[in-house]
Parts: sequence; C-alpha cells; structure tokens
Amino acid sequence: MALAISMDAIEARARELGVDLSTVDLDSITLPPGEDFGILSDDEDILQNDDFPELDMGFANIVVVDNLPVVPTEKYEKLEGVVRKIYSQIGVIKKDGLWMPKDPETQKTYGYCFIEYNTPQEAELAREKTSLYKLDRSHVFAVNIFDDFEKYMKVPDEWKPAEIKPYTPGENLLKWLTDEKARDQFVIRAGTFTEVYWNDARQAMPELVYQKQYWTDSYVQWSPLGTHLATVHRQGAQVWGGDDTFVRLMRFAHPQVKLIDFSPGEKYLVTYSSHEPSNPRDTHRVVLNIFDVRTGKVMRDFKGSADDFTTGGSIGVSGVSWPIFRWGGGRDDKYFARLGKNVISVYETETFSLLDKKSLKVENVVDFSWSPTDPIISLFVPELGGGNQPAKVSLVQIPGKEELRQKNLFSVSDCKMYWQNNGEYLAVQVDRYTKTKKSIYTGFELFRIKERDIPIEVFELDNKNDKIIAFAWEPRGHRFAVIHGDGPKHDISFYSMRTANTNVSRVSKITTLKGKQANALFWSPAGHFIVLAGLKGFNGQLEFYNVDDLETMATGEHFMATDIMWDPTGRFLATAVTSVHEMENGFQIWSFNGKQIYKVSKDHFYQFHWRPRPPSLLTPEKEEEISANLKRYSKKYEQEDQDVFNQVSEQDRKRRKQLQEEWEGWVASWKQQHEEERAYRMALRGGEDSEEEEEYEAKEVEVDEVLGVEEETVAFDLD
Repeated sequence: MALAISMDAIEARARELGVDLSTVDLDSITLPPGEDFGILSDDEDILQNDDFPELDMGFANIVVVDNLPVVPTEKYEKLEGVVRKIYSQIGVIKKDGLWMPKDPETQKTYGYCFIEYNTPQEAELAREKTSLYKLDRSHVFAVNIFDDFEKYMKVPDEWKPAEIKPYTPGENLLKWLTDEKARDQFVIRAGTFTEVYWNDARQAMPELVYQKQYWTDSYVQWSPLGTHLATVHRQGAQVWGGDDTFVRLMRFAHPQVKLIDFSPGEKYLVTYSSHEPSNPRDTHRVVLNIFDVRTGKVMRDFKGSADDFTTGGSIGVSGVSWPIFRWGGGRDDKYFARLGKNVISVYETETFSLLDKKSLKVENVVDFSWSPTDPIISLFVPELGGGNQPAKVSLVQIPGKEELRQKNLFSVSDCKMYWQNNGEYLAVQVDRYTKTKKSIYTGFELFRIKERDIPIEVFELDNKNDKIIAFAWEPRGHRFAVIHGDGPKHDISFYSMRTANTNVSRVSKITTLKGKQANALFWSPAGHFIVLAGLKGFNGQLEFYNVDDLETMATGEHFMATDIMWDPTGRFLATAVTSVHEMENGFQIWSFNGKQIYKVSKDHFYQFHWRPRPPSLLTPEKEEEISANLKRYSKKYEQEDQDVFNQVSEQDRKRRKQLQEEWEGWVASWKQQHEEERAYRMALRGGEDSEEEEEYEAKEVEVDEVLGVEEETVAFDLD
C-alpha cells in the first residue's frame, strides 16, 4: 500500500521539529536492516492479497480453424452458425470470441476463423477433437492453437541433431505390492497430519511409511486400484505415488474443488466445485472437470446450475447428488453416465461426447446403476398416472441401448437395486403397499444376469411384513444376507442363489440368526466370513461369523465405532471412531476371526482408508488349486510366523532384563547414597544411629478421668 503525503505536510512537520529540509541529503538516508516502519513494499502488498492476479496466458486459449468454405456476405451468418455449433459443444466460447475475417475488396471470407475459449484446456481439447473434421468432401478442418504460430516461427533454418538426455527411470508405482511380508497399507488423517502405514500384524503395531503435515486441505482418497493417493486443495487436486516416499505425479487445476472421483480403471479423475450465485434467487453454479490422470489434460468439462445436477444419487454438497457421473463397463473406463430429467445421458470416453449424439430417453426415470463388470444399466421407473401405469425395472445393454429384460411392478412405494460384485446377480428390493394402503411390505426381484434370457425369481422373507434393515451380497460368491425385524434386536437370514444337490437354480435358505444386536453387514472381500455390526444405537457391537460352518468365531466391541472396513485381502478388519464423536477417537485392527491385534488412539481423527489392491493376475483355476493345496503353501509362512514369534519373545526377554538391570542399578545407587549420608544423620541425632533397634520400656500408667458422676480408671499399655 503506497502512502500519499503532500510536500506541504512534510515541510510543516519539519518546521515543528526544527529541521531545515534544505540541508538534508535525502539520498543519504537509509533504513536499518530489516526495518520498514510498517510500510509494505509493492511486492509485499501483492503477496498479502489472497486474490492473486491471473497470469497472462498469451493466446493459448485461441484456436485457428483453416480450410473453411470461402463464402460471400449473404452466407456469412449461416457459416458462422455452423462453426459456432460445432465448437460450442466442446467449451464455452467467449462473447464476441468467434471472428471470421473478410476480404475488404471482395467481401468474401478468407477461409479461416479465430475462436477464443475461456481456458487453454478448452482450446487444446477443441484442437484434438476437430482436427481433420470433415465439413464436406472439399473442406477438412486444419486446427491449430494460435500460440503455435510463434513456436513454428522460431524453428531455426539449420537442422541440429536433438540432444539425447540420459534415461532416468520413473517412480515404481507398484512397489508396495512386492512387500516381502505381504502386508497391506492404510492411510489415516488426524489433526493436521496425514500418515501412511504398513499394517504389521506380526509385530502387533503399525509401521510408519510416510508422514506429512498439511498434506491436504480437506480429505484424501485412494484410486480404485491403489496406484495413487489423491489430495484435495483450494487450487485443485493432486495425485501422489512412488516407491517408499510419495512423490507428486500430477496436478489438476480446479479452483475451490470440493469433491473428486476416480474412474474404476484410474484413467480419469472427476473434480467438482460449486460457487455462490451473484443473485440470491439463483442456485449455486456447478463446474465439473474430467481429467486424464496420466497427462493432466481436461478431457471434458460440464457447467450449469445446481438444479441441473440434483437428480438421483446420494446428496453431496449444496444439494447436489454425488457422484454425478457413474462409470460403467468394468475397468475399461469406456462409458460414464448421469441422470437427467426423463433421460439418462451416456457418454463414451473415446470422444467424450454423448453416445450416438443423443441421450437415452426414459420417461420419469428416477434411478439407475451400472453392472460392476459389464456395460449394462439397470434403471427404475416409478408408477405413473395414479397406478394406471406400473413401475418397472429394466436392463439396458450399452452401446446398443437394447432392452435386455424388463419387469413390471405394482403398488410400489420404493425401490433399491443391489448388484453382486461379479455382475452375476441383481437384487431389486421392492417396498409395496398393502391393499388397504395403510402399511408396507417388502419383497425382492432377483435377476440372474449370466443365465439365458435373464430369469427373474420373486423372493420374500418368511414374514414378509418384517422391516428390511440391511442387504448385502457375498463378494465372489452366490450367497446374500438380510437383516430384518421390528424389535430392538433383529434377525439375520442367509440365503443362497443355488440349491444344493440339484441343477435347478432357486433361492434356498441357509439359516436365520435370532435376536442379534446388529444393523449393518460387512462381508469379507474374499467371501466366507461376515461381520454383523451394531453401529449407532448399538454402540459398536461386533460378531465375526463363519457362513461356511454356520458358527460364531468371536464377538467384540469397539465403543461408538463409526466406520468398519475390511482390508482388500479379507485378512484383517479395521474399526474406527472418527471425530464425529469427541471421545474415543482412533482405530482398532482385528483378525478375520475376531481377535483384536492392536489399538491406536488419535485425537481429532478424521479418516481411515485401506489401500486397494488391483485384481489378482491368477486365473480362477489357479486360485482353486492354491486353495486345495493351502497346507503345502502355508508351511513356509508358518515357519516365518514362528521365527517372528521367537524374535518377539527374545526382544521381550531382553527388554525385561534391561528393565531389571536398570532397577537394580537405581536401587544400588540409592543404597550407596544412603550409606554416604549415615555419619551426617548420626551427627544430627546426637550420635545415635537411626538404623539401630531401640529398646522400649513398657510402663503402665493409671489415669483418672471423670465421666459424669462416676469415676472410671482406664489403663493404657504404652508400647
């Protein structure tokens, strides 16, 4: 901030102080080192301003389109409209940002135009998408960034061989998978620190891998295959990875980003921000960017009001559903879709445009979900016309948009869809009104996706009036579990999609567990085992159940637990109490069969996330072979476990011995000091040794005490 003081004021102040300014050499005045008397320099003034001025981007946001038709004035507007339509689909063209110059003599266009976007990313995307675009047989677009002209002008006339730089290997992003102890990693966020640990169950404690303070402004997130760790900042998002230390791999500029989401195959990153409207009557302004994770390029952006993005999904921030875009087609990242009013808009990632240039029209559609493994969409349409038109669930194949299967449903109150993780089954939970419309009962429509013609089986509980608390498929299996009931304690039933000793595919009941303090189900990622958890009102009750043998392996409790997460291998379970509660913050690690391995307390504990693993490279046949010969393979690891146990025992023995030696040394030093002060103590006592036994003489003394009108003699034996 510059100070504006008139020369008259300076001269007046000088007269008050008796200073003759004509005798003062102003150039010879120097301030003491480091002293500015509170006056900020111009640079410091800029640094104090939070709103940094945008750097001049040059002309990187302008594209030049060549090979346009040369047209007279009467066809100018038509050509301009065609060009604007093509390029406005890619990004937002600035006001007066399309300029098609004319020849002043002939009043015809020159055959090229300039298009100005808001950002260089939009211009680069326009160049990539429309280069060699065929307007007609005679006009194929040649598109360049305006800044490229300057680059080409600087090309030297004489050729020089390129400088060959020495090869430097990049970061090994998969080294963590080669851990000799086959451990898994997890990330936690507590206070201002973000920390990555190995889960070392043998040592019964976590081993720190990496720690950083103020690593993120809000939260962190692993990519779906565990390759990257993403952090969220005011300026945008960043991804990190590497060998033993986390190195920044890429930045994604998106001011005020609030939410991020990876595609299943980690190829793309979706970022979201919302901005306060200038007019109080308007809704928040939403900006979505889809980045290429490897290159950091913006592949597509979406902008609009919050009302445009509030349909379907779980509510995120500012009333917007999240994730807005849902990825499908497995880990190929070929398709993503969003729910709109009466449409499902499906985009393909080859061009990042609408599939077949039009949305899938479905009247009154309210929800949809992708198969985890195949490009199949399941969608739900509620009843219309007061029940005259039934509700329906449909399966639609992408990219052909063919309806594979449809089921009409009547008297429907609500509907939820649950895909099994292998994409083999779809369970549709249907809440229906009774005939009197006074109560609701629940049933299930079970789709067998991999079987011919996709047969559907109607399934109801033994007591169809039971309230459904939770539903969960067994990963990589054919069973599912349901928590149901209306009392303070609930029943848990297990079912199989296969009937034993028969070729007929029908749902069969396995067992029902009565009166359990559970309201959430957590299957092991490997199947076979499940944790029956009582969260919220049940205060963290845990029951580890073996579904194969139908037996409870162990019970436990993590008081006030808010989160429960299996590690990706299904060997360990983490329970956590986050800062939702002010007390008992921290996490505990359990074995798959319910043994508590260790506990860590952390103040202001915000996040715990296991690092995901990529899918196994082994074939199902090879995995079955390993399972069948597990005892042979396990001998090696049993010996390693025994060696670790012996090592830990030896460490404990050495530690106890060290503590005992420290104690004995401490006692010996105090005894020595006690002996050194013996003479001094005797002098204080007039020559008596305080450590000698003293002789006491017992004397009997009679004391007369008046008690009322009577006299009582009390004898005290003084020892």
